[in-house]
Amino acid sequence: MEPFSFTTVEPPVDFAAHVRTMKKELRAFIGDVSARFDSVCRFIEREVREIERLRERGLEVWPVIPFADIENGNVGDAVICQVRRRGCAVVKGHFDKAQALGWDRQLVEYLQKNDFDRVYRGPGDNFFGSLQASRPEIFPIYWSRPQMEARQHERMARVQSFLNRLWKFDSDGITWFDPDRNTLYPDRVRRRPPGTTSKGLGAHTDSGALERWLNPAYQKVFEKVYSGEFADFDPWYAAHRTEVSEYPLGSTKCSAFRTFQGWTALSDMRHDQGVLHTVPIPEAMAYILLRPFLVDVPENELCGVSPGKVLPVSERWHPLLTRALSGIPDVEAGDTVWWHCDLIHAVAPVENQQGWGNVMYIPAAPACEKNLHYATRVAAAFSAGKSPEDFPAEHYETDWIDRFAEKDLNDIGRRSLGL
Repeated sequence: MEPFSFTTVEPPVDFAAHVRTMKKELRAFIGDVSARFDSVCRFIEREVREIERLRERGLEVWPVIPFADIENGNVGDAVICQVRRRGCAVVKGHFDKAQALGWDRQLVEYLQKNDFDRVYRGPGDNFFGSLQASRPEIFPIYWSRPQMEARQHERMARVQSFLNRLWKFDSDGITWFDPDRNTLYPDRVRRRPPGTTSKGLGAHTDSGALERWLNPAYQKVFEKVYSGEFADFDPWYAAHRTEVSEYPLGSTKCSAFRTFQGWTALSDMRHDQGVLHTVPIPEAMAYILLRPFLVDVPENELCGVSPGKVLPVSERWHPLLTRALSGIPDVEAGDTVWWHCDLIHAVAPVENQQGWGNVMYIPAAPACEKNLHYATRVAAAFSAGKSPEDFPAEHYETDWIDRFAEKDLNDIGRRSLGL
């Protein structure tokens, strides 16, 4: 069978018509859609039941790894297998708690010193589109000393390397990325105060929505799903992942390949206080991709996907997947939380939150041609104190006091910016 190739690389002008054409052509390649989908569902159902059993017994679904084990090379094979199976992990004690709490205080001082409350112009985007969400407590700053110190810290580089090496990053003489060198993907910070009532954030995936079906590189990534070889599909196989380009629509574009999305805790957080949840099944993307081809989905729809928005996952279209949504365990300041780039994730609602919910978003983005190309543009934004191009052009920090400067970069930081 010849590999399926749908060559569209530009965003469709007529979304509905384009979806109808794509579904007709891809359905012809798939063949028996119901049989393909049933095969995926049988696997997913087993995983979901196991996750439900763990929760019923009060056991953690998320693998938890002490940083010391990563630092000393003592992470056992069973733990590695569990992380690959679940697609997520919490690294305990990644940074000293005192250091993380100090970073939290320094962020407040940085905001106050530069009169952020006066100059803030409100949310600069509709980043999550139509997903149910309260007004986020996201601060659009990128170049504070705490953020940059964490990004270029030796401990961060060590964990990122460990996570990158969970992937199969080379084969037959081809290396898709360097697992031991990361590029800088600057993101924002969240500060959610005690007493917050939040609707949370609906379940979704990042790194492309329409692109998951239409981008030729993604079609190669998921070819075994479409061809009926789901048993051989490996969500940790990096081939073609670094070739994906996302449409410049809305404000959901990510210009880098992230093996893992992640954040660093700047406060202690209980598991029942509006925290991150995932569907800890990396293979669940196969369910998402095949679901729109079933007969109950209108021909011009993709189960809620719309141009320029993240890819939503809902009870209506994906009831089996939503059963598996599982939250992180309790975390302390200095712990880090990581999830595979395909993983469905959400933020739970909370009423009258107890304690702070503060994080710095720092992913793992290994060095590859795509990421290094973006790093050069990040370096220019860093030098000017501007917002990175993947984010709204708010540019608050151009003249801020105590902004992290190029002279403060260490070797890790310089390499991460391609300098």
